[in-house]
Amino acid sequence: MADNHNPTSGAGSKDLSASMDGGSGAYDRLVVCFGEMLIDFVPTVGGVSLAEAPAFKKAPGGAPANVAVGISRLGGSSAFVGKLGDDEFGYMLANILKENNVDTSGVRYDSTARTALAFVTLRADGEREFLFFRHPSADMLLCESELDKNLIKQGSIFHYGSISLIAEPCRSTQLAAMNLAKESGSILSYDPNLRLPLWPSEEAAREGIMSIWDQADIIKVSDDEITFLTGGDDHNDDNVVLEKLFHPNLKLLIVTEGSKGCRYYTKEFKGRVPGVKTKAVDTTGAGDSFVSGILNCLAADQNLIKDENRLREALLFANACGALTVTERGAIPALPTKEAALKLLHTVAAL
Repeated sequence: MADNHNPTSGAGSKDLSASMDGGSGAYDRLVVCFGEMLIDFVPTVGGVSLAEAPAFKKAPGGAPANVAVGISRLGGSSAFVGKLGDDEFGYMLANILKENNVDTSGVRYDSTARTALAFVTLRADGEREFLFFRHPSADMLLCESELDKNLIKQGSIFHYGSISLIAEPCRSTQLAAMNLAKESGSILSYDPNLRLPLWPSEEAAREGIMSIWDQADIIKVSDDEITFLTGGDDHNDDNVVLEKLFHPNLKLLIVTEGSKGCRYYTKEFKGRVPGVKTKAVDTTGAGDSFVSGILNCLAADQNLIKDENRLREALLFANACGALTVTERGAIPALPTKEAALKLLHTVAAL
């Protein structure tokens, strides 16, 4: 496995936009995102606890929904599959998806449970802490019989997380959707998106997240999640990543490192791509924006996994997407356009 750790490689590209387009008709390639959509209540001021916050701003969220909107915002084609409450918040969220040109034919509504809510505290460093209201929420009650199977079959990429694995019936529904997508030739993309407060225990979280690990073709994991999933091992150690997290069927493993950028691992090569510096206001949705960036590139051309230089360009673009998202509060409201991400990269390259 070749190792490319040149921190500036790819940062001075003459035409980043060319590698993002993937040729004509690239964005006909659908990315289907499965899982939860909810409302984040974000304090109007940073660096305070929930109790101290004078007011909250409601913002649409939920990692898979964020990714779906992010892909659409970048000019791609996306769909969301999940369940919302048959309530004002549920219909508000569905309308936000529609306004962002996300296919909502896979969205269902539940009259017995509410749309999930999450209160998110913003610490002084821009990191967040969560307080969830899901007892249960509608997203947890999606049944296999409610899946839009034709929609899932149309996807070139099927993207999902781990939160839907926490409770039935949604767990079995996710497993069925993954199998259907795999049988239909979709690439399976997994972002574990660890949210410990939602799991019964740390052990349950670790087992649940790893239970579907070896089915994914692409995995995006954060450095903190590596430490958790390996039981405390050093997330900077390539050997830890390769021995404990890289499985034989994996095409691409990405480790995100916040503002520092990301690392990538394939069977042929590995390396690091630098972060793009911006001023962090709220890190909510940054990882989802990164995922949107890389999946949008892969939907345009799945072969870039095999070309290290082009993969690095795509990851640098994804880093720029994440960097722009931290400059505003909330997830979906802060997701960038392709033009904004490319402008940031051209600005950085010119420095």
